[in-house]
Amino acid sequence: MSSPATSSPSPSGAFATSPQPATALHRATPATLAAVLEQLPPTQARWARAAGFDAQPGRMLLLPGMQAEVQAEVQREGQGECTALAGVLVGVDPDQPLWQLAGLPAALPPGTYALADADEAQRPHLLLGWALGALPSTRQARQSDAATAPSLAQLVASPDEQAAVAPMAAAIGEVRRLVNLPANQLGPEQLAQAVADLAARHGARYRQWVGDELPAAGFALVHAVGRAAAQAPRVAELTWGDAALPHVVLIGKGVCFDSGGLDLKPAAGMRWMKKDMGGAAHALALADLLMQAGLPIHLKLLVPAVENAVGAGALRPGDIIEAGDGRRVEIENTDAEGRLLLADALHHAIRSAPTPPALLIDLATLTGAARTALGPDLPALFSNHDGWAYALLAQGRAQADPLWRLPLWAPYRRMLRSDQADLLNAASTPQGGAITAALFLESFVPPELPWLHLDLFAWNLEERPGRPRGGEAQGLRALYALLSQRFASARSAFA
Repeated sequence: MSSPATSSPSPSGAFATSPQPATALHRATPATLAAVLEQLPPTQARWARAAGFDAQPGRMLLLPGMQAEVQAEVQREGQGECTALAGVLVGVDPDQPLWQLAGLPAALPPGTYALADADEAQRPHLLLGWALGALPSTRQARQSDAATAPSLAQLVASPDEQAAVAPMAAAIGEVRRLVNLPANQLGPEQLAQAVADLAARHGARYRQWVGDELPAAGFALVHAVGRAAAQAPRVAELTWGDAALPHVVLIGKGVCFDSGGLDLKPAAGMRWMKKDMGGAAHALALADLLMQAGLPIHLKLLVPAVENAVGAGALRPGDIIEAGDGRRVEIENTDAEGRLLLADALHHAIRSAPTPPALLIDLATLTGAARTALGPDLPALFSNHDGWAYALLAQGRAQADPLWRLPLWAPYRRMLRSDQADLLNAASTPQGGAITAALFLESFVPPELPWLHLDLFAWNLEERPGRPRGGEAQGLRALYALLSQRFASARSAFA
């Protein structure tokens, strides 16, 4: 079984280290434009004013150079013949440092560029945004002939800066690539193979449970969701690191296509459900980053991989399935399937851990209710531990990777009560849907174990600089920064 088709997008070629002369990039906002123009040669400042450049975000103006023999005349009359590119003015949003340069790699003429200002605090964001803007588009990533790729501008960055940016840019590119793959190319089998390939690259241990093996292994909910599909459901597990180190669990929802099951989605709601494995894509990318960094942790990655299909064996409303922890779950809605996968995975991760996990993280494209509340760009965060939640929110702000915490409002647990079983998989009302989904998951986590649940969209609805329409990484940078900070030593700050 081969890996999912095509290779990961790469930002290689986005940067230069050569000391050769580079064209200066001058960032400006409407408020700072006058000061920036004062720092330019008079001819360039006059050119910018004559062109009506207003430094609105996303606008760019090329600044021409002049022939040496007419410089005196230029200085007197402000006229001359353009012979080379002398600089670039870029309008930026001061509140969005990550995306200030993201549109430039493909928009600028090929060449080498350097930032004219030395804003060290923003520089890592600027470099990452540039690298994301240099990632090939979905169409370009499919092309096998490198000669067909566009020639991009390069930004001057030190080798250390490039080494710091490249893994994250590649990880974001991999999330996008996996989410963009159609379901006929990325089914449960191929998604599990991606976990196996990741384990092989890092010398990690890999195992999986497939099809009818699942119920006896404690994954009856996973089996029930995926048993009607052409490809058998499965759970892929990667384990890496010394068992004596803090135990960190990553779980990614891997619904490779979600029809809604017998509670069938309408056509418009089903169109992009190839992306319902976005949580698994994030978990894979985060695990890869943590292992590349050699973080001193004992890592377990779990990806329950299914297709929620309609067929003779499909899960039915009213069915009662025994979860891995022995409780009986009544199916209120077959389209609330992702939480069933995560529940079994959470129980398995806790039950099989060599020591109580220091942190449990699950990532999932779980509810439309979270998108209704927060929109497409802002993932919902739920947590049973204030310290971890506050720390992750702080990293989201620091990394320009925002999240918003929603409450685990305990009174809503009444909405999950079942007359026939221990709990319903979904409330009968759509109100508070993201909260009731999180409460369902929380019931599988002992209160003493820190747990973070991200309900994310994993998709760009529109084309923006550095953010093509399609699959997107959300919360990845914040999570990686948090884990790198908290587990830089072998002891958790929250232990």
